[in-house]
Amino acid sequence: MKMRVVSLFSGCGGLDMGFIKEGFSIIWANDIENNCCETYKENISEKILCKNILDVDIGAIPNAEVVIGGPPCQGFSGLGKRDPRDIRSKLVWTYLKIIEKIKPKIFLLENVVGLKSARDEDGKEILKELIGKFKDIGYEVSYKILNAADYGVPQRRKRIFLIGSRGGINVSFPNPSHSEKGIDSKKWVSVFEAISDLPEPTEDGVVSLENNVFSKYQKWIRDSKNKTSQHITPRISNLEKEIIPKIPPGGNYKNIPDRLSTIRIKKLKELGRRTTLYGRLLPDRPSYTLTTFFNRIVIGCNIHYKQNRTLTLREGMRLQSFPDSFNVISSTKQGYYVQIGNAVPPLLSRKIAREIKKALIFS
Repeated sequence: MKMRVVSLFSGCGGLDMGFIKEGFSIIWANDIENNCCETYKENISEKILCKNILDVDIGAIPNAEVVIGGPPCQGFSGLGKRDPRDIRSKLVWTYLKIIEKIKPKIFLLENVVGLKSARDEDGKEILKELIGKFKDIGYEVSYKILNAADYGVPQRRKRIFLIGSRGGINVSFPNPSHSEKGIDSKKWVSVFEAISDLPEPTEDGVVSLENNVFSKYQKWIRDSKNKTSQHITPRISNLEKEIIPKIPPGGNYKNIPDRLSTIRIKKLKELGRRTTLYGRLLPDRPSYTLTTFFNRIVIGCNIHYKQNRTLTLREGMRLQSFPDSFNVISSTKQGYYVQIGNAVPPLLSRKIAREIKKALIFS
């Protein structure tokens, strides 16, 4: 019998995919966003309830051995206002209530690193309070900041993960399989290793994959397919068409000539901060953290290392470790990028799921 999982704040299913690959069965899932739910149904399972979790009858959620989920992080993110009054900041407590009702053997909670230093309206440390509440209902909790690049994902993406267990079950975090230098492990997977086999994007996004494979990662990510989709030619402005060729690999707004600099760019040059903005990727390094705007040059390092354009949706999925058979569904243009930018990399999820499976088997 497969170990059962309840998935909360499922998004497009990145976290869930890792658990499915390790043999878990997702018996119930939930998300508020219709686009996410449609993508989830297309790629993972019809078993997702598209509804605000605050309106869900907790008593109707089935019992399971494991509960996983990443409550929305905007209230804790360093990119946001970090407003403790933001309703999204309070959803971690809804997660807690569901754990208290279902009483799984193990739970996994993912969030932005900002959760570690976040405080509520009364100035209390949210992480400390949260762990204390979990302990009050019988869980031993540990947390760790994991960098996706250390686990074979071609992206330097740091997130905090909390693992809680009860009944004496001991769960370990996965040991890193990769490192920046690659001295005692495999070297970080680079952008080149992740996307260099993809041909130039097309208007409809469908491309054939040639036999030339430049890395083990590419062979794996293709999941036995000889073509893929959603590799669509990005739309950029006329000004961006002039700006992008001026930025070398590893460069940013500092490389933009003054004659092409907007007021914002001039201000950035004056302050000298946010060095990933208007950035072009280095081919021999992992990407920086993919955001929900990785189709734009003004937010993050999203320019292709060689071609004069921003990243395609498929390239973003490659950098997030979604297989080439995965397709995103959205009713809006930006909705495609939001789903992938918010997702937990499936490859990292799988390595965490593997440790949870070991703990359950030997408990």
